[in-house]
Amino acid sequence: MLIAPSANRVFARSAVRMVANEIAVLGLGALDGAVEGVEERVLGGVPYLVFRSGSLSGRDVRLLSNVSGLFALFEVHGTMLEPIPVQRMDRYDDDLVSILKYAGKTNEQFTKLLLNVTAASAFGAERILAGGLKVFDPMCGRGTTLNQAAMYGFDAYGVEVDKRDFEAYGAFIQRWLKDKRLKHKALTSRVKRDGRGVGQQTRVEFAVTKELHRAGETQVIEIVNADTLRSGEVYRRRSFDLIVADVPYGVQHAAVRETRELSRRPTELLEAAIPVWAELLRPGGAMGLSWNTYMTERSEMAEMLEAAGMEVLDAAPYLDFEHRVDHAINRDLIVARMPR
Repeated sequence: MLIAPSANRVFARSAVRMVANEIAVLGLGALDGAVEGVEERVLGGVPYLVFRSGSLSGRDVRLLSNVSGLFALFEVHGTMLEPIPVQRMDRYDDDLVSILKYAGKTNEQFTKLLLNVTAASAFGAERILAGGLKVFDPMCGRGTTLNQAAMYGFDAYGVEVDKRDFEAYGAFIQRWLKDKRLKHKALTSRVKRDGRGVGQQTRVEFAVTKELHRAGETQVIEIVNADTLRSGEVYRRRSFDLIVADVPYGVQHAAVRETRELSRRPTELLEAAIPVWAELLRPGGAMGLSWNTYMTERSEMAEMLEAAGMEVLDAAPYLDFEHRVDHAINRDLIVARMPR
């Protein structure tokens, strides 16, 4: 596997190691064939990730084609490399995930990795490749996770407390759909529960082709402007297959507590929010969170997830995703599964 050059130089330093662990997570359950000996190797002066497998199915190759850092895939014959055609799940042009630029945006390659690892922790290749999973980002910002989920053919839902981010994303996704001439319906409305307003909502329903749209085979992207602690008022219990979030770092972002005060330490917010999010996860589903370890320790994250009734996954690959973002942010990820 030739790794794609990352636009983010800091992330690029850790990319090979992280992609190796991403492949290892896929090998724990999502892949049909065993993947062994994942290691970095220099071939012709260029670094590659090399791994062995005696029984990769076509479905496995399709899944590996979507690994976050993949640039090209080869079969090794002695000193020769034979290209393997990649079969990405991407339904749309990649500018859906790359075109929006703003301060604090999560690296797109990392967003894809987090979604991949979370999905592979809950489902096999066939279920992932079929599309149709329901993904929820309870702190969705300007929709990086929502866009990546849509690329895969998943339905994407998000909650965002910042009205500017909510409005910016709602305007972007509608403009993007128009520019791509994709048949779609868009609706902005108020969300109410028990007669009380919870927040404003923008929902788009769209499809790859006009024929699929007419047949009702559409995808959904929906974003609600509300406090994440009210997610349980916005959505019903057990609504989502996957919950994926890059939680506030306490530096670029402000962690919003129930008191509406700003906090540089997001731990209090997570203590209140994780039980709310867990109620929205279906049995057998998974929650993947990334966070700043300078603000919250991994053991604290694990305790919060376990207290919410989930099983934290701690096989070796899950414990080696930590990487530096800048002098104030050291990012890690953690995945927990809801028992069936």
